[in-house]
Amino acid sequence: MPDLHYDTLLVRREGLTRDLPPGDNEDLRWVTNSSTLIFGDQDAVLVDTFTTIEQNERLIAWVKDHDRRLTHIYLTHGHGDHVYGIGQLLEAFPDARALATAGTLAEASLQTEDDYRVGFWGRLFPGQIPDPVLPELLDGHHFSLEGHDLRVVEAGHTDTQGTTALSVPAIRLLVSGDVVYNNTHMYLAETTRETRTEWISALRTLEALEPAHVIAGHKDPDRDDDPRNITESIQYLTDFNDAERTTTTPLELYETMLGLHPRRANPGSLWGAAKLIKGTP
Repeated sequence: MPDLHYDTLLVRREGLTRDLPPGDNEDLRWVTNSSTLIFGDQDAVLVDTFTTIEQNERLIAWVKDHDRRLTHIYLTHGHGDHVYGIGQLLEAFPDARALATAGTLAEASLQTEDDYRVGFWGRLFPGQIPDPVLPELLDGHHFSLEGHDLRVVEAGHTDTQGTTALSVPAIRLLVSGDVVYNNTHMYLAETTRETRTEWISALRTLEALEPAHVIAGHKDPDRDDDPRNITESIQYLTDFNDAERTTTTPLELYETMLGLHPRRANPGSLWGAAKLIKGTP
Protein backbone atom coordinates (compact mmCIF):
# COMPACT_ATOMS: atom_id res chain seq x y z
CA MET A 1 0.00 0.00 0.00
CA PRO A 2 1.19 3.55 -0.64
CA ASP A 3 2.27 5.67 2.30
CA LEU A 4 -0.13 8.24 3.70
CA HIS A 5 0.67 11.88 4.44
CA TYR A 6 -1.25 14.83 5.83
CA ASP A 7 -1.37 18.59 5.53
CA THR A 8 -3.37 21.16 7.46
CA LEU A 9 -4.86 24.48 6.40
CA LEU A 10 -5.61 27.07 9.09
CA VAL A 11 -7.90 30.08 8.67
CA ARG A 12 -8.18 32.86 11.21
CA ARG A 13 -11.41 34.63 12.07
CA GLU A 14 -12.80 36.90 14.75
CA GLY A 15 -14.09 35.20 17.88
CA LEU A 16 -17.82 34.81 18.42
CA THR A 17 -18.04 36.62 21.78
CA ARG A 18 -16.95 40.23 21.32
CA ASP A 19 -18.01 42.13 24.47
CA LEU A 20 -14.97 41.17 26.53
CA PRO A 21 -13.96 43.01 29.72
CA PRO A 22 -11.02 45.39 29.31
CA GLY A 23 -7.67 43.67 29.55
CA ASP A 24 -4.26 43.15 28.05
CA ASN A 25 -5.31 40.31 25.73
CA GLU A 26 -6.49 42.31 22.70
CA ASP A 27 -3.81 40.59 20.60
CA LEU A 28 -5.43 37.19 21.33
CA ARG A 29 -9.03 37.98 20.36
CA TRP A 30 -9.14 35.68 17.34
CA VAL A 31 -9.47 31.98 16.65
CA THR A 32 -8.24 29.67 13.91
CA ASN A 33 -10.10 26.72 12.39
CA SER A 34 -8.24 23.77 10.92
CA SER A 35 -9.04 21.55 7.95
CA THR A 36 -6.86 18.50 7.36
CA LEU A 37 -6.12 16.67 4.12
CA ILE A 38 -4.98 13.04 4.43
CA PHE A 39 -3.60 11.73 1.14
CA GLY A 40 -1.85 8.88 -0.61
CA ASP A 41 -0.45 8.63 -4.12
CA GLN A 42 -3.74 9.36 -5.89
CA ASP A 43 -6.62 9.88 -3.44
CA ALA A 44 -7.35 12.11 -0.47
CA VAL A 45 -9.78 12.58 2.41
CA LEU A 46 -10.61 16.02 3.82
CA VAL A 47 -11.56 16.42 7.48
CA ASP A 48 -13.83 19.41 8.26
CA THR A 49 -14.60 22.56 6.29
CA PHE A 50 -14.82 26.25 7.22
CA THR A 51 -17.35 28.94 8.11
CA THR A 52 -17.61 31.49 5.32
CA ILE A 53 -17.88 31.40 1.54
CA GLU A 54 -14.45 33.03 1.11
CA GLN A 55 -12.77 30.67 3.56
CA ASN A 56 -14.16 27.63 1.77
CA GLU A 57 -13.11 29.00 -1.63
CA ARG A 58 -9.60 29.18 -0.22
CA LEU A 59 -9.98 25.60 1.05
CA ILE A 60 -11.05 24.37 -2.39
CA ALA A 61 -8.02 25.96 -4.04
CA TRP A 62 -5.72 24.46 -1.39
CA VAL A 63 -7.14 20.95 -1.90
CA LYS A 64 -6.75 21.28 -5.68
CA ASP A 65 -3.12 22.29 -5.22
CA HIS A 66 -2.44 18.82 -3.76
CA ASP A 67 -3.45 17.20 -7.08
CA ARG A 68 -5.30 14.24 -5.56
CA ARG A 69 -8.79 12.84 -6.17
CA LEU A 70 -10.93 13.82 -3.20
CA THR A 71 -12.97 10.76 -2.22
CA HIS A 72 -14.49 11.80 1.12
CA ILE A 73 -15.14 14.82 3.30
CA TYR A 74 -15.44 13.71 6.92
CA LEU A 75 -17.07 15.96 9.54
CA THR A 76 -15.84 15.53 13.11
CA HIS A 77 -18.89 17.27 14.63
CA GLY A 78 -21.84 19.45 13.72
CA HIS A 79 -20.87 23.03 14.59
CA GLY A 80 -21.45 25.42 11.71
CA ASP A 81 -17.86 26.60 11.50
CA HIS A 82 -16.85 23.05 10.60
CA VAL A 83 -19.74 21.97 8.33
CA TYR A 84 -20.98 25.02 6.43
CA GLY A 85 -18.55 24.46 3.55
CA ILE A 86 -19.93 21.06 2.54
CA GLY A 87 -22.00 22.38 -0.38
CA GLN A 88 -19.13 24.37 -1.86
CA LEU A 89 -16.73 21.44 -1.52
CA LEU A 90 -19.14 18.97 -3.12
CA GLU A 91 -19.76 21.36 -6.00
CA ALA A 92 -16.01 21.64 -6.56
CA PHE A 93 -15.42 17.89 -6.08
CA PRO A 94 -18.62 16.16 -7.28
CA ASP A 95 -17.16 12.64 -6.92
CA ALA A 96 -16.55 13.09 -3.20
CA ARG A 97 -18.94 11.98 -0.46
CA ALA A 98 -19.50 14.01 2.70
CA LEU A 99 -19.81 11.67 5.69
CA ALA A 100 -20.73 12.06 9.37
CA THR A 101 -21.90 9.97 12.28
CA ALA A 102 -25.48 10.08 13.54
CA GLY A 103 -24.50 12.40 16.40
CA THR A 104 -22.72 14.82 14.12
CA LEU A 105 -25.57 14.74 11.63
CA ALA A 106 -28.09 15.59 14.36
CA GLU A 107 -26.13 18.67 15.45
CA ALA A 108 -25.40 19.72 11.85
CA SER A 109 -29.14 19.56 11.14
CA LEU A 110 -29.75 22.06 13.96
CA GLN A 111 -26.96 24.35 12.75
CA THR A 112 -28.42 24.54 9.24
CA GLU A 113 -31.76 25.84 10.56
CA ASP A 114 -32.37 29.59 10.28
CA ASP A 115 -32.07 30.18 14.04
CA TYR A 116 -28.41 29.23 13.84
CA ARG A 117 -27.38 29.89 10.26
CA VAL A 118 -29.11 33.27 9.96
CA GLY A 119 -29.80 34.33 13.54
CA PHE A 120 -26.41 33.41 14.98
CA TRP A 121 -23.69 32.82 12.38
CA GLY A 122 -25.29 35.12 9.81
CA ARG A 123 -25.52 37.95 12.35
CA LEU A 124 -21.80 37.65 13.14
CA PHE A 125 -20.73 37.09 9.52
CA PRO A 126 -23.42 38.89 7.48
CA GLY A 127 -23.75 37.73 3.88
CA GLN A 128 -20.87 35.28 4.31
CA ILE A 129 -22.54 31.98 5.30
CA PRO A 130 -22.98 29.41 2.48
CA ASP A 131 -26.27 27.70 1.69
CA PRO A 132 -26.62 24.66 3.95
CA VAL A 133 -25.95 21.11 2.76
CA LEU A 134 -25.98 18.12 5.10
CA PRO A 135 -23.53 15.18 4.99
CA GLU A 136 -24.52 11.56 4.47
CA LEU A 137 -24.77 9.22 7.42
CA LEU A 138 -21.61 7.11 7.73
CA ASP A 139 -22.42 3.41 7.78
CA GLY A 140 -20.23 2.03 10.55
CA HIS A 141 -17.18 3.56 12.18
CA HIS A 142 -14.48 3.37 9.56
CA PHE A 143 -13.73 3.91 5.88
CA SER A 144 -10.58 3.55 3.82
CA LEU A 145 -8.06 5.58 1.88
CA GLU A 146 -5.89 3.67 -0.60
CA GLY A 147 -6.20 0.51 1.48
CA HIS A 148 -5.54 2.18 4.83
CA ASP A 149 -8.17 2.16 7.57
CA LEU A 150 -9.49 5.49 8.87
CA ARG A 151 -11.27 4.94 12.17
CA VAL A 152 -13.93 7.07 13.82
CA VAL A 153 -13.53 7.54 17.57
CA GLU A 154 -16.79 8.50 19.29
CA ALA A 155 -16.20 11.20 21.93
CA GLY A 156 -19.78 11.93 23.02
CA HIS A 157 -20.61 15.36 24.42
CA THR A 158 -17.45 17.45 24.43
CA ASP A 159 -17.88 21.06 23.23
CA THR A 160 -21.21 19.96 21.76
CA GLN A 161 -23.17 16.74 21.43
CA GLY A 162 -22.18 13.84 19.19
CA THR A 163 -18.53 14.72 18.61
CA THR A 164 -15.84 12.46 17.15
CA ALA A 165 -12.19 12.28 16.18
CA LEU A 166 -10.66 10.50 13.19
CA SER A 167 -7.74 8.13 13.77
CA VAL A 168 -5.28 7.15 11.04
CA PRO A 169 -3.25 4.32 12.62
CA ALA A 170 -0.90 3.94 9.63
CA ILE A 171 0.74 7.29 10.43
CA ARG A 172 -0.32 7.59 14.10
CA LEU A 173 -2.40 10.63 13.22
CA LEU A 174 -5.41 11.82 15.21
CA VAL A 175 -7.59 14.54 13.68
CA SER A 176 -9.43 15.50 16.82
CA GLY A 177 -11.92 18.14 15.73
CA ASP A 178 -12.97 20.10 18.81
CA VAL A 179 -12.31 17.29 21.27
CA VAL A 180 -8.76 18.67 21.64
CA TYR A 181 -7.83 22.36 21.64
CA ASN A 182 -4.35 23.69 20.85
CA ASN A 183 -3.44 26.71 23.02
CA THR A 184 -6.93 28.12 22.48
CA HIS A 185 -9.62 28.72 25.08
CA MET A 186 -12.03 25.81 24.89
CA TYR A 187 -15.67 26.39 23.92
CA LEU A 188 -17.62 25.53 27.08
CA ALA A 189 -20.93 27.32 26.52
CA GLU A 190 -22.73 24.03 25.79
CA THR A 191 -21.24 22.18 28.75
CA THR A 192 -22.00 21.39 32.38
CA ARG A 193 -19.66 20.20 35.12
CA GLU A 194 -20.85 16.67 34.39
CA THR A 195 -20.29 16.86 30.64
CA ARG A 196 -16.86 18.42 31.18
CA THR A 197 -15.97 15.42 33.31
CA GLU A 198 -17.17 13.17 30.48
CA TRP A 199 -15.05 15.24 28.11
CA ILE A 200 -11.98 14.52 30.23
CA SER A 201 -12.77 10.80 29.94
CA ALA A 202 -13.00 11.14 26.15
CA LEU A 203 -9.61 12.86 26.10
CA ARG A 204 -8.09 10.01 28.10
CA THR A 205 -9.49 7.60 25.50
CA LEU A 206 -7.68 9.57 22.78
CA GLU A 207 -4.52 9.65 24.86
CA ALA A 208 -4.61 5.83 25.13
CA LEU A 209 -4.38 5.59 21.32
CA GLU A 210 -0.81 6.94 21.64
CA PRO A 211 -0.94 9.19 18.57
CA ALA A 212 2.22 10.88 17.35
CA HIS A 213 0.35 13.83 15.79
CA VAL A 214 -2.84 15.44 17.15
CA ILE A 215 -4.53 18.09 15.01
CA ALA A 216 -6.94 20.24 16.99
CA GLY A 217 -10.01 21.81 15.40
CA HIS A 218 -8.89 25.16 16.84
CA LYS A 219 -5.13 25.53 16.79
CA ASP A 220 -2.49 28.10 17.61
CA PRO A 221 -0.64 28.54 14.29
CA ASP A 222 2.67 28.87 16.17
CA ARG A 223 2.26 25.52 17.92
CA ASP A 224 2.89 22.05 16.51
CA ASP A 225 0.60 19.00 16.63
CA ASP A 226 2.25 17.42 19.67
CA PRO A 227 0.10 14.97 21.68
CA ARG A 228 0.69 17.19 24.73
CA ASN A 229 -2.32 19.14 23.48
CA ILE A 230 -4.48 16.31 24.84
CA THR A 231 -2.89 16.62 28.28
CA GLU A 232 -3.21 20.40 28.21
CA SER A 233 -6.90 20.12 27.27
CA ILE A 234 -7.47 17.81 30.25
CA GLN A 235 -5.75 20.33 32.51
CA TYR A 236 -7.84 23.22 31.15
CA LEU A 237 -11.11 21.40 31.83
CA THR A 238 -9.92 20.37 35.30
CA ASP A 239 -8.97 23.96 36.07
CA PHE A 240 -12.33 25.24 34.82
CA ASN A 241 -14.30 22.78 36.95
CA ASP A 242 -12.28 23.83 39.99
CA ALA A 243 -12.72 27.53 39.20
CA GLU A 244 -16.46 27.13 38.68
CA ARG A 245 -16.77 25.71 42.19
CA THR A 246 -14.74 28.44 43.87
CA THR A 247 -15.97 31.59 42.08
CA THR A 248 -19.25 33.51 42.19
CA THR A 249 -19.45 36.01 39.34
CA PRO A 250 -18.70 35.74 35.60
CA LEU A 251 -15.79 38.16 35.94
CA GLU A 252 -14.29 36.21 38.84
CA LEU A 253 -14.46 32.95 36.88
CA TYR A 254 -13.05 34.62 33.77
CA GLU A 255 -10.15 36.25 35.61
CA THR A 256 -9.33 33.09 37.55
CA MET A 257 -8.99 31.11 34.33
CA LEU A 258 -7.00 33.87 32.64
CA GLY A 259 -4.61 33.76 35.57
CA LEU A 260 -4.05 30.06 34.90
CA HIS A 261 -4.08 30.25 31.10
CA PRO A 262 -3.05 33.83 30.21
CA ARG A 263 -1.82 33.38 26.65
CA ARG A 264 -4.40 31.14 25.04
CA ALA A 265 -6.09 32.52 21.94
CA ASN A 266 -9.78 33.48 21.86
CA PRO A 267 -10.51 34.64 25.44
CA GLY A 268 -13.98 35.54 24.16
CA SER A 269 -14.85 31.85 24.29
CA LEU A 270 -14.01 31.83 28.01
CA TRP A 271 -15.99 35.03 28.65
CA GLY A 272 -19.03 33.65 26.84
CA ALA A 273 -18.95 30.49 28.96
CA ALA A 274 -18.45 32.45 32.18
CA LYS A 275 -21.53 34.59 31.47
CA LEU A 276 -23.70 31.59 30.68
CA ILE A 277 -22.57 29.58 33.69
CA LYS A 278 -22.52 32.36 36.29
CA GLY A 279 -25.24 34.61 34.82
CA THR A 280 -24.82 37.65 32.58
CA PRO A 281 -23.39 40.55 34.61
